[in-house]
Amino acid sequence: MSTLFDPATLLPLIATLAMAGALVGFLAGLFGIGGGAISVPVFFEVFKTLGHAPELAMPMAVGTSLAVIIPTSISSSLGHFRRGTVDTDLLRIWALPILIGVLIGSLIARNAGPYVFQLVFACVAAINAFKLLSGGSGWKLRDALPNKASLSAYGAGIGLISALMGIGGGAVSTLILTLHNMPIHRAISTSAGVGVLIAIPGTLGYMAAGWGHNDLPPDAVGFVSLATLALTIPTSLMTTHFGVILAHRLTRRHLEMAFGLFLAAVCLRFIAASVIP
Repeated sequence: MSTLFDPATLLPLIATLAMAGALVGFLAGLFGIGGGAISVPVFFEVFKTLGHAPELAMPMAVGTSLAVIIPTSISSSLGHFRRGTVDTDLLRIWALPILIGVLIGSLIARNAGPYVFQLVFACVAAINAFKLLSGGSGWKLRDALPNKASLSAYGAGIGLISALMGIGGGAVSTLILTLHNMPIHRAISTSAGVGVLIAIPGTLGYMAAGWGHNDLPPDAVGFVSLATLALTIPTSLMTTHFGVILAHRLTRRHLEMAFGLFLAAVCLRFIAASVIP
C-alpha cells in the first residue's frame, strides 16, 4: 500500500504510536490497568489509515493492544509488588478462571461486534467512576472477599470481557475488589497482576484466531502487528515506573479521584464510539 511508504503519513503514525505507548505505560503504573482504553482506538485508527478495512482493523487493534499490555503489566505489577501491595493469593485463585474467560473471548473475537462490548464496558466504567468520585460511601457488597467459587466466577467474567475489549481488566477487577472493601491502593496493585494473567493468553488467542486470515499485513502474526509493538513498547516501558511512583505518593482520596476521572473519560469515549459511525 502506498501509505506505508509515504513519509507524510508514516512519520505522524510513528509519533502517534510512540506517544500512545508512553501514555499506556504511565496509566498501567498509576491505575493498574493495561491501557487498552487508549491503545485500542489509537491502533484502530492507525490500521484504518494504512488502508485496512474496519473488519480487520478492529481485531488487529484488540490483539495488538493485548500484546502491548504484556510488558507494561509485568513492569507495573513488579513495581507494586516491591511495595508489598499485590494480593498474590487472589491472583493464584484467579489464574485459571481468567485463562478460561480469555480463551472463550478470543474464540468468539472474529465474529463479535465491538459495539455491544463497548457499551458493556462503558456501563462498568461509569459505575466505577461514580463510586470513586462520590467517595464510595455505602458502595460495598461485602466487608471481605467472597468464597473461592464466587471469586472464580468473577475471574472468568473479567477474562471474557477483557479479551473481547483488548483491555487488561484493571478497571473491572478494581471495581470488584473495592466493592468487597479492599483498599484502593491494594486493589490497583493487584489489578496490575490481573493484566498479566489476561494479556499473555489473550495475545496467543488473537494470534491463533487471525492465523491465515486474508489481507493481513506482512508484519502481522495473526491479529497482532509486530511493527506496532516495536513502535509502542519501548516508550511504554519508559513511563510505567513513573506511574507506579505517583500512585504510591497520592493519598487514597486523590488516587480515587484520579482513577474516577479517567474512567469517566473512558466511558464517554466508548459511548461515542458506539453511537457515532
